[in-house]
Amino acid sequence: VQLQASGGGLVQVGDSLSLSCAASGHSASSYALGWFRQGPGKERELVAAIRWNGVRTYYADSVKGRFFISRDNAKNIVTLQMNSLKPEDAAVYYCAASQHWPTASFDYWGQGTLVTVSS
Repeated sequence: VQLQASGGGLVQVGDSLSLSCAASGHSASSYALGWFRQGPGKERELVAAIRWNGVRTYYADSVKGRFFISRDNAKNIVTLQMNSLKPEDAAVYYCAASQHWPTASFDYWGQGTLVTVSS
């Protein structure tokens, strides 16, 4: 599975931003997809994930109620809608794919996309 993330950029505190990840390859739509982030000096963390059929989602406590993950299996795209952005949301965001749900490990990774939040 190949993953291509896009949508990062510079926003201000309180703004919204949408990240997209296009998945391609054999049975890409059958994989759970997730978004990770890694901020400066921080460990990588799982922000949100969605099961292959979209009926199960996971959110880190730090983003619950602000971030929303969705997927379009017809287009093989997963989207992370980020609202009410905070300075601590600034990070490189990565999309990843896993064959399992729930999952603690992801098998495939895309390149990162940088989100900068300016105060």
